Amino acid sequence: MNRNKIVVFIIYLMVVGAVNAQTAHFRYFKYQGQDARFEKYIAPSRQYFNPIISGYYPDPSVCKVGDIYYLVNSSFAYFPGIPIFKSKDLVNWEQIGHVLDRQSQLKLDGQAVSDGIFAPQISYNPSNQTFYVTTMNMGERSVFYVKSKNPSKGWSDPVKMKHGGMDTSFFFDTDGKAYVVYNTRPFGGQKYEGQMAIHMNEFDWKGDSVKLATFELTTGSKCVDKPVWIEGPHLYKVGKYYYLMCAENGTGYQHSEVIFRSKSLLGKWEECPYNPILTQRDLPQDRTEPVTSTGHADLIQTSKNEWWATFLGCRPYSQDYYNTGRETFLMPVKWKKGWPVILDKGKTVPTVVEKDNLMPLSSSRQVTGNVIFTDDFASETLDSRWVFLRNPQMDNYILNKDGLHVKATATNLFGNQSPSVLFCRQKNASFTVETECSFMAKSKSELAGITLFQNEKNNFVMGITLLEDKPSIVLERTEQGKRILVASAFLSVGDNLAPIKMRVVGDGGYYSFAYAVGKEAWQNLAKGCDAKNLSTHTAGGFVGTMIGLYATTCHGFQ
Repeated sequence: MNRNKIVVFIIYLMVVGAVNAQTAHFRYFKYQGQDARFEKYIAPSRQYFNPIISGYYPDPSVCKVGDIYYLVNSSFAYFPGIPIFKSKDLVNWEQIGHVLDRQSQLKLDGQAVSDGIFAPQISYNPSNQTFYVTTMNMGERSVFYVKSKNPSKGWSDPVKMKHGGMDTSFFFDTDGKAYVVYNTRPFGGQKYEGQMAIHMNEFDWKGDSVKLATFELTTGSKCVDKPVWIEGPHLYKVGKYYYLMCAENGTGYQHSEVIFRSKSLLGKWEECPYNPILTQRDLPQDRTEPVTSTGHADLIQTSKNEWWATFLGCRPYSQDYYNTGRETFLMPVKWKKGWPVILDKGKTVPTVVEKDNLMPLSSSRQVTGNVIFTDDFASETLDSRWVFLRNPQMDNYILNKDGLHVKATATNLFGNQSPSVLFCRQKNASFTVETECSFMAKSKSELAGITLFQNEKNNFVMGITLLEDKPSIVLERTEQGKRILVASAFLSVGDNLAPIKMRVVGDGGYYSFAYAVGKEAWQNLAKGCDAKNLSTHTAGGFVGTMIGLYATTCHGFQ
């Protein structure tokens, strides 16, 4: 298996056998973003759109080696884990695969969608010329790291750490020593609910071990009376100071970024007088093109000694409703009296930002803006944008020159197993997605089609099945676990059922669904369906909406 892509072997006899075992055949997939905020003209050599990576790509961490930047994101219960990107300008990112691309590296069976991989951090140790990615598998409560000499060629098996809590982060000092910082409970226990601390241990990179002595660096800022959930720590050394930057007050609307400094890692830490150095929590909700929930940032210095910050943020279409999840943003950093500031208080995160000497990618590889993604599945490997929920059974997915074959299995979207579904991210508030599917359902429990999926209890399914023993197309909406059949239509009868095209048009909090039989005209199945069940505000959790190609033998309509 290629380390950076999920390889699906093309074997004709396997395809034939899979078809006989109730297989859905998807001939193509098309996605087109249509956000108004990205329709404005920019000069791509000197301007860029925020977010720099749209859709569910939260908790960005970035490092630079030579003239190449590398960036990783959280992936939670999706496999492969930890998408990794590279760039030469911090703006135009190309996905080079995933860090955890072998099932031996990542166990996700039985985990909820928002469990799994939390807050990875990527760093580079010049002393041994090695890259490190640290993270936590929340479902297993295991903290670990993996190593690589070349991120494009794969990563080691996990090395577990005996010490270290959530959001672990390595710091490699100029004297060759290394440290790990992380979020955990304060020494002496919590004085109030949600109070957390940042602790530090020395890391022996030669022996792959963490030393026992533990030091508490901070229990939070003084921005609010009782700061909660200080997390996502990163250490930096700039001039005579060490800087400790952390997220604070949760990943929702109150999210923020704070920073401290000290002349010694074990000395007294001074709080920045400008804290929070990034937040959007005090701004009016009716502002134009709002970005909310900003935080979980990482700083990076360019070869020209400029400073920039990556961070997560959300783009609501109404109040606190957003279906795309937490995305990756980029802003320049300015220094004020020895302190880095990402955004002055009261300032909004802009959609268009100036940056010189940009190197835009081809439109087919863009990861933000009004993204276009088409796939006829003719390649020997899946595009790195496709992922699975939990650990997949790979022989359920077969590529052939005529498209993708997904074997219908006795799993579905509503439990904690790995269903037969291939996912990519919804990257725009407004979008159109289309596919064509052939599937001969033999019972009302068998279904194949398309899903818009936030989690097990909040989703849409549009698919081919049987109703009243007749071939039908159905639309089902699930909110907080309550499943409702929204619409249905009978299809042509007989063994020669033509391929069915399916289309979803999303517009903020409302989605419309249509279908076409063979080469016939499109027919509306349901218009203006309430899609706020796909918002983080409704569904909870830490992911965004995923668009899936799905097949099951146990969907089971009510």
